[in-house]
Amino acid sequence: MGIETKSELLEGLNEIEKWENDQKGLWFWEKLGRLPFLMLDKITPKFIHEKIGQGIDELVNFVQSGGSYLVDQESVLKKHFPNDILSLEDVCDLEISKMDFSASQVTQQRAKNAMLQGGTTGIGGIFTLAIDVPLMFGITLKTLQEIAICYGYNPSDKAERIFTVKCLQFASSDIVGKKAILDDLIEFNNKENSQMISQIQGWREVLMTYRDNMGWKKLFQMIPIAGIIFGAYINKSTVNETAEVAMMLYRKRRILERLSKIN
Repeated sequence: MGIETKSELLEGLNEIEKWENDQKGLWFWEKLGRLPFLMLDKITPKFIHEKIGQGIDELVNFVQSGGSYLVDQESVLKKHFPNDILSLEDVCDLEISKMDFSASQVTQQRAKNAMLQGGTTGIGGIFTLAIDVPLMFGITLKTLQEIAICYGYNPSDKAERIFTVKCLQFASSDIVGKKAILDDLIEFNNKENSQMISQIQGWREVLMTYRDNMGWKKLFQMIPIAGIIFGAYINKSTVNETAEVAMMLYRKRRILERLSKIN
């Protein structure tokens, strides 16, 4: 159960590496990502800045202890796997294609939640946009953790929470950042937690990068009422894009681990 042939694993690894190469192209509009938030910082009231700051602080709690964003492993297993899958050890024995299927289900459900939230916060235009960012951050973190569980990794472990943050960084980084993070993730299993923590270069920087790189996407959500449509679409696509990153990177880890046992 869950044992692919070496050729099947190598084929899967080749597909992931092709996807990684495709990520190295930088879309021009990403360079304009900070513009909407430069405008936002100048006109938003103090309480909204405090709300964003709260989301940044919660990232620290997530990495250190899981905080309020830590998902319940047992409930995720019950929701996305059959009754005979009772633990992460059981998940590890599954075929990777079954892991992919469960991760896809997670993505679809979380994307729907994000779409509803984006439509709701889009009502108020620029002011509810500031609130939408930390809320979306929470949905994204939970999506990444559930996908980790789908591949047999435990987000309760601090090392796995660091990997989750790395996935989030990758999804919101520019071409230079993506290359550096990919190089870092290649050595993930060979590094001490303290080394990985130091390389994230500050928890606040992670969320500020996430916020700023969503900037251009959120530009049209600043318009009251019309922001409902834009907010729903953008939040859904953001979760889908981040989930794709997680599926590829967790799948790669699982493939490499199985290849190491064959070799």
